[in-house]
Amino acid sequence: MIFRGAIILVFAVLISLVLVTYPSIKQEVYVKLFTCGDGTPYESCSNIKPFYCYEGNLVVEANYCGCPEDFIVVENHCEYDTLLGSKLIRLNYTLRGEDGFIDLLVYDEMADYLFELPRNLFYKGDDRPLREEFKMLNINEPEQRKLLLPLVTKIQNITNDKDDQFRIAVSLVQKIPFGFSNKTTRFGSYTLEYSRYSYEVLYDQEGICGEKSALLAFLLKELGYETVIFYYLLENHEAVGVKCPDKYSVKNTGYCFIETGGSSIITDEGLEFFGGVKLLSQPQILFISEGNSLGYNLYEYSDSKYFAKIRESLKDGRINRWEEFKLNKLNEKYHIEERYNL
Repeated sequence: MIFRGAIILVFAVLISLVLVTYPSIKQEVYVKLFTCGDGTPYESCSNIKPFYCYEGNLVVEANYCGCPEDFIVVENHCEYDTLLGSKLIRLNYTLRGEDGFIDLLVYDEMADYLFELPRNLFYKGDDRPLREEFKMLNINEPEQRKLLLPLVTKIQNITNDKDDQFRIAVSLVQKIPFGFSNKTTRFGSYTLEYSRYSYEVLYDQEGICGEKSALLAFLLKELGYETVIFYYLLENHEAVGVKCPDKYSVKNTGYCFIETGGSSIITDEGLEFFGGVKLLSQPQILFISEGNSLGYNLYEYSDSKYFAKIRESLKDGRINRWEEFKLNKLNEKYHIEERYNL
């Protein structure tokens, strides 16, 4: 490992000498050549234990980098000290028409632990909890975060391109099947439908719009994006927003719309839900995290606008051959037929 590090150091010095002549590209070259997907320099431990940056990939190196709190080192891996029972799940995603997957180990006892957590907040006097505070109670839960961070790292291992990491996270959550929990919870004398924590969505491999939106908000927060949740009161629907150029944003909010209920194109807020419901009201914005903005190279925006035109033609039953060709291309790129049965 020391010898390899010396070679990389010599190579870095040579590159530095060349880049003296081209200072404008110095930072970009260094980032691409000598860091992993989360920005960790080569031959260094990531901020997310136990990962180590090795030749552009984040690999598990618990003996060297250590483990998070409550984890123990077992044969150079980290295992949760108190959890028993696990299963391997497969999370699918699509990036520009190419299918991929991430395998993740999830634990029975963590799902049970989260199920037992209270869903209520207590205030004194006339204060009332805000919807945003309930969301943050889920997203910031410290025990589930420890077991969700490996998923973030696996996304970062696929590509160093930050916006493609964003796209993978979006597709991964969209492809988790939509489904209601059959559990209930008590609130005083009332029996309410149970709302899953983000880790439970992964464990159960299903979730409704609010549950899946919280999971995506967590992933995008950890990937470094400024993230919000859109709550449409009249339509009783939740989606995710990410900071982006104003011309791409929904209703001049400064945030791009992301539907989490199923496969759809980023920025396509003209979706039609069961019963012909559309999102027409001004959404309440629940702020989740500060961070980076998407750039102007958001090709999904023009794709979503074109798809909106095709969608209207489909409703009128008058799609032409060019629109049919474009629709097939969009299907190949985004797999939107999963939502529209096209």
